[in-house]
Amino acid sequence: MEPGLARVPGVRVIRVRYGVMRPGVIGRPKPSREAEQQYEADLALASRRAELLDAAREAEARFREAQARHAPDAEVRRPAEDFDAALTAAMRAAYAAQRAEIGPRGYDDRIYRRKAKATPRVRALTAEAEHLLTLRETHRLTGIPAVAYEPAP
Repeated sequence: MEPGLARVPGVRVIRVRYGVMRPGVIGRPKPSREAEQQYEADLALASRRAELLDAAREAEARFREAQARHAPDAEVRRPAEDFDAALTAAMRAAYAAQRAEIGPRGYDDRIYRRKAKATPRVRALTAEAEHLLTLRETHRLTGIPAVAYEPAP
């Protein structure tokens, strides 16, 4: 008799093992080989995330220093482009960390990916990646000085 169940007269309780009830069910589908490869690549990139964020901070410091000393636009453009490249690399690493946190099943199964995106850890990684994306877009729109081209005589 199961604890918490009342015995009903005239009703027989039959116990059936779980495996017997579902013949032929193998389990969860395995991720594809392609998904495993993408996952491994994302893990490798995500492991460099802190390093790439530090590189972006250093590039921003050089860019801000060039702006602070009122260097000509031609001199500010190179640190601005370096900062843009560093932000792009950091943003890609942040998105890779998000995908790596979801796991290899997330590449093939959209429902699994959607459910995993609702977890607190993945939401934090998504917010970080989107923040870096916004910084990069803002920098591209307002931070990189235009080059003045003079026509040839």
